[in-house]
Amino acid sequence: MKYTKLSKEAYNLHFIYTNRFKKTRIRINFKEKLDEEKIVYRNMLSLVLMEATKKFNSRRLLEIECENLYDIDVGSGTNILGNYNILSFYTAFINEKYTEPKMTEKSLEFFLDFIFNPDIKDNKFNEDTFNVAKNKLHVDIEKFSDNPGRLADYNFRKLVAPNTPASIKAVGELKDLDTVTRSNLYEYYKYLINNDLIDIFVIGNINVLKLEKLLDKYFKNKSIKENSSHILIHKDKTKLVTKKDTKSINQSILYMGGKVFDLTDFERWYVLPIYNEILGGGPASKLFSEVREKNSLCYYATSYFMGVSSIEVITSSIDSKNCDKVVKLINIELDKMRKGDFTDADIKKAIISNTAFLEEMEDSPDSIMRMYQNYEYLHLDLKDRRIKLFNKVTKEDIVRVASKIEIDTIYLLEGSKRDEKND
Repeated sequence: MKYTKLSKEAYNLHFIYTNRFKKTRIRINFKEKLDEEKIVYRNMLSLVLMEATKKFNSRRLLEIECENLYDIDVGSGTNILGNYNILSFYTAFINEKYTEPKMTEKSLEFFLDFIFNPDIKDNKFNEDTFNVAKNKLHVDIEKFSDNPGRLADYNFRKLVAPNTPASIKAVGELKDLDTVTRSNLYEYYKYLINNDLIDIFVIGNINVLKLEKLLDKYFKNKSIKENSSHILIHKDKTKLVTKKDTKSINQSILYMGGKVFDLTDFERWYVLPIYNEILGGGPASKLFSEVREKNSLCYYATSYFMGVSSIEVITSSIDSKNCDKVVKLINIELDKMRKGDFTDADIKKAIISNTAFLEEMEDSPDSIMRMYQNYEYLHLDLKDRRIKLFNKVTKEDIVRVASKIEIDTIYLLEGSKRDEKND
């Protein structure tokens, strides 16, 4: 693979050349500093822009054109990454060496029409497509709390990192959705097109100069953009917070965790993944062995580190009556990690696991693209250097990081159905 970055006036082009895959994949990220009230606007654009274009203004016409372009895939989505909200549009189409000449250009033109040629009339989005998108988002927001795992995770993040991007609901709020109209959504669309930071990630077997010329021809945004600021989230230390909510589910969901301070980049991106692989990374981990296997107190127990938000997370599915016992056992395992009560073999297995994950990423073009996105946005090293640095992690590094982890938040989403059956 060969990576090339070109800084244009309106966007940055990140090109990953490889001949391993038959399809060319493109992801266009529109990145803006996070504004909670604008989340629904960005989610609405993610939906409404994919419903129709000026040229193909019905679902049937879009489907026919997709078939004409050898089943081109197009899609969109949003996500919150640190201090930024990213609206992404993506496509995958077969390399024209397997189809016919000009198919790359035709596919790119079709894809970019979703972004730059929406179905607009009288400075408003088409009423039918707008209503379809708004109804979809309304249902998504309403159903957010129906998913116990997602709800528990969100409630935990509100406690562990209040008033930070980590505590914001990515799907948005109904009160904000109610303010969205066809006309003000179009006004926001124009603002986004002209003001967001734009990155275009491409992976495939295509000449970068040819691609650059095609983008110059069809990419209609020409606004000059400034570089983005740092993406990591910072937050002051908090006192211990405990909270319990109740929901009509069979199993209770426990979350424990806290912010981790004063980390070096090496500790954040290399030591903590090894630490968490040993602590709660799978069937061979300390939490799985002690809490589930030896004491039969949970259905699963895992831990991970949210690198962008600097939050250590431990989560488990339990019977609510066992909550105090599970918390006690987890604290014992955390204390063991601080004391270095793990072996060199544990470290080696954790390094092998993380290395295998990185190796597997190169089998997926989407994973490769994410790796380069993280390289640009988070300054994460690329695969070979990451593997090299994982192998430099020592027991002393892990103990040092373990001493920085303090549990300041305990949250339980208590299941009521089991208790109702027992009454």
